[in-house]
Amino acid sequence: MPTASPSGEVPARSKRADALRNQQTLLAAAAAVFVTSGVDAPIREIAARAGVGMGTIYRHFPTRADLVVAVYRHQVEACAEAGPSLLVSADSPLAALGQWVDLFVDFLVTKHGLANALQSDSSGFDALHTYFLDRLVPVCAQLLDAAVDTGEIRPGTHAYELMRGIGNLCIGRDSDPRYDPRRLVELLLQGLQRPQSP
Repeated sequence: MPTASPSGEVPARSKRADALRNQQTLLAAAAAVFVTSGVDAPIREIAARAGVGMGTIYRHFPTRADLVVAVYRHQVEACAEAGPSLLVSADSPLAALGQWVDLFVDFLVTKHGLANALQSDSSGFDALHTYFLDRLVPVCAQLLDAAVDTGEIRPGTHAYELMRGIGNLCIGRDSDPRYDPRRLVELLLQGLQRPQSP
């Protein structure tokens, strides 16, 4: 922990690190609330989950669109960073792929509210979509390649088409709370697996 100077001031670097850590905590809380309650969830629900006042959220994110875009970017980065970590920590590349897809589904549930939050800013939405593809398609490809190399799944599935398929399965969640895309995504992943020899 950084020490204060004789005047009692904490160095600026630690203040920046604390602010960044607090912002990451806030974004993680907002993402969790968006997954369960949608992007229109009350700000007070996000503030309560993050353990901060509503003023703190508005100070960092003056509009709901600002918050939704920040959560979107936060989740993209979390998914991108999770892929290589899961390959190291999971029992197998297939298990890593399954865990990563679970994170990706959480992200997609939030993403479906993004267009509404940005309203008429189609260029902003397009830029975020490009950012999403640039960051996540290579990670998904790495996970797929590792599972193919170990013989757990059949070769030939491209990362983009898998991600697009998962995205399409998640669309129905918006209009029907009885619909659970995870069950169908699990069936999709089972379909990729190489049949085991008897």
